[in-house]
Amino acid sequence: MSSYESNLSRRAFGGAVGVTAAAAAVGLGGAAPAQAAESPSAGAEREFRAARGRHSRRPNILFILGDDLGWADLSSYGSPHIKTPNLDRLAKQGVRFTDAYSGSATCSPTRFSLYTGRYPGRTKGGLAEPIADKSVGLEPTHPTLASLLKESGYATALIGKWHAGYLPDYSPTKSGWDEFFGNFGGALEYYSKLGLGGEYDLYEGDAEYKDLRYYTRIITERASEYVARDHGGKPWLLNLNFTTPHWPWIADGDTEESAEIVRRIKAGDGRALWHSDGGSVAKYKEMVEDLDRSIGEVLRALDRSGQARDTIVVFSSDNGGERFSYNWPLAGNKASLQEGGIRVPNVVRWPARLDGGQVSHVPVFSPDWTATLLELAGTRPHPAYPLDGASLAGYLLRGEKVAERNLFWRVRGERALRRGDWKYYRGKSGRDQLFNLAGDIREQADKAAVEPARLAELRAAWEGVNAGLLPYPG
Repeated sequence: MSSYESNLSRRAFGGAVGVTAAAAAVGLGGAAPAQAAESPSAGAEREFRAARGRHSRRPNILFILGDDLGWADLSSYGSPHIKTPNLDRLAKQGVRFTDAYSGSATCSPTRFSLYTGRYPGRTKGGLAEPIADKSVGLEPTHPTLASLLKESGYATALIGKWHAGYLPDYSPTKSGWDEFFGNFGGALEYYSKLGLGGEYDLYEGDAEYKDLRYYTRIITERASEYVARDHGGKPWLLNLNFTTPHWPWIADGDTEESAEIVRRIKAGDGRALWHSDGGSVAKYKEMVEDLDRSIGEVLRALDRSGQARDTIVVFSSDNGGERFSYNWPLAGNKASLQEGGIRVPNVVRWPARLDGGQVSHVPVFSPDWTATLLELAGTRPHPAYPLDGASLAGYLLRGEKVAERNLFWRVRGERALRRGDWKYYRGKSGRDQLFNLAGDIREQADKAAVEPARLAELRAAWEGVNAGLLPYPG
């Protein structure tokens, strides 16, 4: 594992710099047609190298998010028993990141970090880990990736799991997405669409939509239709947020298990959707492989539309794996700031500008993609809401070096910060620990006693960021 071998462009598009100038900065909208991205010859991945000098139009953006998918749950990330040929193919056609992280360790805070490009602790709604009631959400006045792109001429849609607040106050359509089709809450039963409180939770816009088929099939159909649609010449953003493989452990066809969970929900069992007495490694494998097939279906629809070359596809997970996830060799899982709770699979493909068959060891996390996609689309962030993510555009398109920086995480009872190969971590034990991830990805060799100065430096850096965030209530 290398230290940062690339340089992050952190340019802010503020002041008098307009969309046209921003587009020129990343080579968009040039008169010359873009050269087709040539994939390297078949074989092992090569270290990432920018294909400089290419130009393209403003890209479409398809951001695909899995739910509770662990870092090693894809065959391209080392799973010995789960087969994911479509996501593996996406990786071969683009760049696979080995050191990618979610913005937090649970569902809704990470979504806040992706939607806003900022730490979850910047907003009241982001303090819920995760959101479980109607008291908080993503304020409609806060700029989002969707609202900023919409202002610069993009069509925008979110299909699938929102999990950033409930009606009547919070909704994707109040936060910059032109269209919404999906569920508001953190989990739902895949057939009945009943949520954690027993409520029906499938909506088109802000109105209930009745469809009792398997949920993954429904949103796959909707996403396939969206990417194939004529958007009137506009570039588009689609956030495609699957609930798969989040519990309950219901695969396509498991109607008897579905009916039993529905019976328990209606009988008042508030934990029925957690499905603590169900699932298995085999069932989890079935769900992940179904996610892979579904993504393949959407990508084939994109291919048929003729837009694949000019569409940036990003795939990631909202946090680390859960009960049945294959996380080896990482320690910890969802809800923890150990590597297993926040390190996630992450792939980007853009045939017009990026070569395939490449791997990057640059540490990145969810808010970086917000900053990156804004820059690649020629759009600037809102000056009153500075981003915490840093744009990777200079690295991806121009081969710039990535400057060493801090990646910060905070959840109740835990803290973590990564700088280069070093990670500062304090878990619920309250003990400060220090790990060198280059040689200890499993976080077992605590270097705190032998590197006290480094530990103190990283702890101070964490506390410096934390001082600027909202405190947890209570």
